[in-house]
Amino acid sequence: MEIVRAATLDDWEPLYDLIGRAGVGLTSLRLTKNQLHERLEWSHFAFTRKSERPGGEPYVFVMEDLASGSLVGTSCIFAKTGGYEPFYTYEIVSEPKSSVELDVSADVQSLHLQRIHDGPTEIGSLFLLPAFRGRGRGRLLSMARFSMIAQRPGRFAKEVIAEMRGVSDATGKSPFWEAIGRHFFHVDFPVADALSTVSKKFIDDLMPQHPIYLDLLPEEVREVIGQVHEQTQPAQAMLASEGFVSRGLVDIFDAGPILHSDRDSIHSVASCRNPRVRAGEVPSDAKRQIVTTSAARFRAVNSQVHWIDEGTVALPEATVRALQLSASDNVWTLG
Repeated sequence: MEIVRAATLDDWEPLYDLIGRAGVGLTSLRLTKNQLHERLEWSHFAFTRKSERPGGEPYVFVMEDLASGSLVGTSCIFAKTGGYEPFYTYEIVSEPKSSVELDVSADVQSLHLQRIHDGPTEIGSLFLLPAFRGRGRGRLLSMARFSMIAQRPGRFAKEVIAEMRGVSDATGKSPFWEAIGRHFFHVDFPVADALSTVSKKFIDDLMPQHPIYLDLLPEEVREVIGQVHEQTQPAQAMLASEGFVSRGLVDIFDAGPILHSDRDSIHSVASCRNPRVRAGEVPSDAKRQIVTTSAARFRAVNSQVHWIDEGTVALPEATVRALQLSASDNVWTLG
């Protein structure tokens, strides 16, 4: 059985080893040991804080394989983007043009750099070891975050976004970066990608301030704008089923799409329930759902759930042990 739980400072070294196995393009996981330690300190504060006002704090989750005790995945919620350093994105703007003399009309698309200081909540930093992909594990690692948002909506912005990894090849080479970013930053994509987790000042210093017209780009570059990496397609489909949509914003480095949803309209947030646990038999055909504990001591599993009545559930003993539940505790269910 695998469990998703709030990361602790004791996870520092194994989590650092885990994220070292993530590929190029997962920007928010390209951290030094010190940066990761600081993120975990902020995360501990985030899970235990009393205030309900969203700041820039991260909520770091890890997936643990209970059989071996090893970490096999991680994900995160950033309560608010922007602030002292803005959140940068390109907006795809379409402008109709026409000429009576030539009897020509066309929509001209261009990329406009946007700086967002008072930004939305962001879900991201999701990575799962290839050997553990499938059997609902990726869904658990991703969707468990929505239970946290449902439990403490005041800690998060009213809009939630997810930056999807853009198209790149097996070596991490991004067509979009090679066509645009390289000409202004004069470094390889992984270098700029990693630096953006430390400071974003270089973006304002070097990024072109005028629109970039898509018709001036090679066709193979235009084709990847707003498209996701093949390994990200399942995550994109999962978020689409939760109500996330593209609103014309893309990442400034690899042109991956940025998906949006109103916080309270996310399917799993809106349908999250808070039943009490009671002893009882769980039928073999009982439906599987994501079950989590309260925010302060967050743990989540994918388990069979038997609904005794509208406010009461019975859970398998293995689930009760994994969630460290006591008699008559309440849990949260998604799905």
